[in-house]
Amino acid sequence: MKFVQIIDFETERLDEMEQVLDEAAKRFAGRPGGPTQRMLLKDRDNPRRYLALIEFDSYEEAMRNSDDPETSRMAEQLGALCIGERVYTNCDLVAERELA
Repeated sequence: MKFVQIIDFETERLDEMEQVLDEAAKRFAGRPGGPTQRMLLKDRDNPRRYLALIEFDSYEEAMRNSDDPETSRMAEQLGALCIGERVYTNCDLVAERELA
């Protein structure tokens, strides 16, 4: 079953965060078990708040990715660019449909 982690965070340094993510994507390229899709949402009512939706093929793949030291380093870098704490929500993907 696909798995999606939602990360709720605030930042005024999104450009720097995107740079960290782009660099990580290059390092992780071709590595099995990593994220399969990433979506970033910006809160219209709070311009500093974002929701990142990170999809994995399974919960187990996500946990293996989470345990990787490279992932921990990247998360630490991203956390330093955030305002306050990040909130993580772990979800199983129950249904997915294209509506258009």
